[in-house]
Amino acid sequence: MLVTTKEMFDYAEKDNFAIPAANFFDLDSARIYVQTAEKLKKPLILAFAQSHSDVLSLEEAALIGKYLAEKSISPVALHLDHGQDEAFIKSAIELGFTSVMIDASEDSFEENVRRSKAIADFAHQFGVVVEAEIGHVGSGNSLEATGTSDSIYTDAKEAVSFAQLTGVDSLAVSIGTAHGHYVGTPKIDFSVLKNIHEAIDVPLVLHGGSSSGDENLERCALGGIRKINIFTDFITKALNDIQEADPKDYFELKLAANRGMEEMLTHYYTVFHTESYEG
Repeated sequence: MLVTTKEMFDYAEKDNFAIPAANFFDLDSARIYVQTAEKLKKPLILAFAQSHSDVLSLEEAALIGKYLAEKSISPVALHLDHGQDEAFIKSAIELGFTSVMIDASEDSFEENVRRSKAIADFAHQFGVVVEAEIGHVGSGNSLEATGTSDSIYTDAKEAVSFAQLTGVDSLAVSIGTAHGHYVGTPKIDFSVLKNIHEAIDVPLVLHGGSSSGDENLERCALGGIRKINIFTDFITKALNDIQEADPKDYFELKLAANRGMEEMLTHYYTVFHTESYEG
């Protein structure tokens, strides 16, 4: 069933767990995520990033996502990840995405507020929920063994003000993770997470979940994070499984890749303590 993330987060907050947001980039990846959620009877946030629109158009992503979600026996939210510009985000809303992210985190606080509020006001007219980001989740490519990166940690007081001024439905925060591949293991500041979670009642989101370490991610899920984004770990596991299988034809290759992504999502459902949810 196609739902919004609002219902999911209300349930996750009550029972204290996180829900994986799995980024899809073609029909196979989307289908295997949904099939895995159905098999385990878990909720799923099926996410499509604007940055992947060069390999899969927004229109194709909407068709794939809505079709799979609507026929699924599990609750599935179709989410636009890291929407960079207003026109693209509004197109996603008009095409049937039930959740969108406006990422203006690299702008000034005031500009981030202005842009995020404008999207929230527009999306809410259509019953679509909105995620925004405050602080900045940087790139894992610059991460050193000491755990430093180009991320800018989220300030709890600014998070409170941002949530009040924008009316967004969930908030991505920066606590030490980064996007992409890591060099070393990230050093997550759980005191920052604790301060933010205690200060606001808006559901919190963690970006850059891949390779952050199971213990770290479990602590995040149990410490107030309600959505954890995963992408790099899926494609890394798929590639590793392809290489191990040494496929003899294209179909064997696809099966190996799908098996890898299924195993990775199954693993993270356990790490995040994700509970069954009927929607």
